[in-house]
Amino acid sequence: MYHKIHSIQGQTVLAACDKKLVGRTLKKGKINFFVSPNFYKGALIEAKELEQLLQECSSANLVGEKTVGIALKLGLASEKEVIRINNIPHIQVYKV
Repeated sequence: MYHKIHSIQGQTVLAACDKKLVGRTLKKGKINFFVSPNFYKGALIEAKELEQLLQECSSANLVGEKTVGIALKLGLASEKEVIRINNIPHIQVYKV
């Protein structure tokens, strides 16, 4: 999985996606979702590293079966909150 940390106004936004999705455009109806390398492609990480980053970030933007699956496993979101675009899961997690 790729991940990239973005700092915005004192908040930490984690962008992460399954490796094979970087650079792809996911389409469903009028939705065209570009998995931008500028936003998602940073360093490659393993599941344990992503779990730690998800615990530390202010919010997360996640795409892909493996990546979203980790957030669901940690209880940061539920399956009903997952949006599927071209059958690829996408979720945004906000911590309050």
